[in-house]
Amino acid sequence: MSLAFDLFWSFRSPYSYLATGRIVDIARDYDVVVNLRPVLPIAVRIEGFFDRVNPLWPPYLMRDTMRIAEQLGIDYGWPRPDPIVQDFATRQVAKEQPYIFRLTRLGVEATLRGRGLQFIDEVSRLIWNGKVEGWHTGSHLADAAQRAGLDLRELDAAIEKDPKKYDAIIEENQQALTAAGHWGVPTMAFEGEPFFGQDRIDLLVWRMKQRGLKKRG
Repeated sequence: MSLAFDLFWSFRSPYSYLATGRIVDIARDYDVVVNLRPVLPIAVRIEGFFDRVNPLWPPYLMRDTMRIAEQLGIDYGWPRPDPIVQDFATRQVAKEQPYIFRLTRLGVEATLRGRGLQFIDEVSRLIWNGKVEGWHTGSHLADAAQRAGLDLRELDAAIEKDPKKYDAIIEENQQALTAAGHWGVPTMAFEGEPFFGQDRIDLLVWRMKQRGLKKRG
């Protein structure tokens, strides 16, 4: 019987993006099931989060993510536009968010269709590789969905029929993240144990090997 772990993941998290390729490799190379559970970013999920965060954190995040991408050889740049509409001078998050809710619902629908990991891999690279300005325009998203084996029009149409269904799943995922013992992303939860951050992937694999994780034949 295959092992399985939950992956709590956000389209606005650079650390989620930096972890995705390695999670895809694990799913390919090992006999393990990855249960993708998209959540909203902390900027939307926790009201007033940036009012309380240390002002040193944002510049450190930029420095840290840049060097991780360089170490891993991953194309990286801050998205244009940012999936979250936010004033970086005041750190205030806008009430109107035209991108993140659609993206997160799309991630849920892709997961329901069994292509969630492929979808976040393609779309996160589109958003975060630093090469695409206006990732939300033209055929960019549709092309990324197609590379993941999905039709963007079909995904959007399914969501439009019942958006509350997707919001309920997202809320359920967020509650499960808390129940797993963390609040940030990416968090991998295996047998009730949370592994937070892109730098805990090797630790996750080590733990799963203790439980009998095997390479695929």
